[in-house]
Amino acid sequence: MAKKKDKKDAIVEEAEAQARAAKDGKKKKKAKKAKKAKKVAKPKPDPEVRVAERIDAEFEEAAPADEEKKASKVDEGLEAIGKLIDHPLVADIVAAGAVAAVASLAERQVTKAKGSSSGSKETLKFAGKAAAAAMGKRFMAEMEAAKAKAATKKKGSGGEEE
Repeated sequence: MAKKKDKKDAIVEEAEAQARAAKDGKKKKKAKKAKKAKKVAKPKPDPEVRVAERIDAEFEEAAPADEEKKASKVDEGLEAIGKLIDHPLVADIVAAGAVAAVASLAERQVTKAKGSSSGSKETLKFAGKAAAAAMGKRFMAEMEAAKAKAATKKKGSGGEEE
């Protein structure tokens, strides 16, 4: 009986020693993390961020000639971008890309359900590629149609002489 008791005591002591070592290890890890956090916590200065601002007409009159030219160039640029965004062709191209992306995502989900496993990162890349391809096809189709229309117009007006 004494031998069994000694073995039990030895096992208990060993378990307690392991528990104490684990606690000490956790304390050391926490101390290291705290040191790292203190080092990382120093905020870095943010880089300068430029923001485009629209200049009001009141201030344009008071501005020197160089600044006035710059302001008019900015306004013209903003107007050109606005017109481009409002163009129906842009809406069609973006819509084609969105439809292709949604279709590719749906296709990936179907294949995933059948047992083919792929990551979400890969799925998003595939959707982006499908959208880009669809947008490119739509844009090229519009360009070809415009070229054909211009060629037809040129033949119709230049070929007739009286």
